[in-house]
Amino acid sequence: MVVAAALAGVVLGIMCWRYLPGVIAWLLDARAVRTFVNEWGLASRAAMVGINMLQIVVAFLPGEPIELASGYAFGFWEGTGLCLLASALATSLVYGAVHRWGWRVAGLFFDRSMLDRYLWLRDERRLELVMFVVFLIPGTPKDFLTYFAGLTRARFVPVLLIATVGRIPSIVTSTVAASSFGSGNYLVTVGAVVVSLLLARLGLFIGRRLR
Repeated sequence: MVVAAALAGVVLGIMCWRYLPGVIAWLLDARAVRTFVNEWGLASRAAMVGINMLQIVVAFLPGEPIELASGYAFGFWEGTGLCLLASALATSLVYGAVHRWGWRVAGLFFDRSMLDRYLWLRDERRLELVMFVVFLIPGTPKDFLTYFAGLTRARFVPVLLIATVGRIPSIVTSTVAASSFGSGNYLVTVGAVVVSLLLARLGLFIGRRLR
C-alpha cells in the first residue's frame, strides 16, 4: 500500500513537472481558452452550466472560482448569462427536491443545528425579504437559504427570482474581474477585486448578525 502510494506520488510529480507548465501557460492565454470553448460550441456552454449547477446543489462547494472561470472563458456578458441560467436551474432543482422530501435532502448538506439558528425566518414574508438582502451580498450563505426556503411555505416564483437576481452582484464582480484580466485590462480587474472583497466583508458582518 505504501509502495503503491509512493509510486503514484512519483508518477503524479513527473506528470506535473512535464505538463503543468504548459497547461498553466495555456490557461493564461485568454484568446486560446476562448477559441477552445468556441470550437466546442454548445457543449462547452452546457458543461459550464452543469458545473455551476453542481456547485449550487452541493452547497458546501465555493461558487466564486466557477464564476471567475465563466467570465474568463466566455467573457463578461456570456459568462454572466451562463451563471444566471445555472442559478435558476439549480434553484428550481433544490427547491423542488427539498419541498418534496424535506430534511432528508437538506440534511445531506447541512446540520440541523444550522437550521435551528434560522427558525425565526419561518415567517415567509420575512424570509423572502431577508433572502433578497442576503443574496445581494457576496460571501453570505446563499445556498443554505435556498435549501431553507424549500422547508418553508415560501412561494417558488419569489424564491427563484430572489436566488437568481440576488446573485447578480456576486456574479458580476467575478465575471468582470476575470473577463477584464483575460483582456489585459488589469485596472478594471483590481477595481472589481476590491469591490468584491468589500462586499464579502460586508457579507460576513451580515452573516454574523443573522446568526
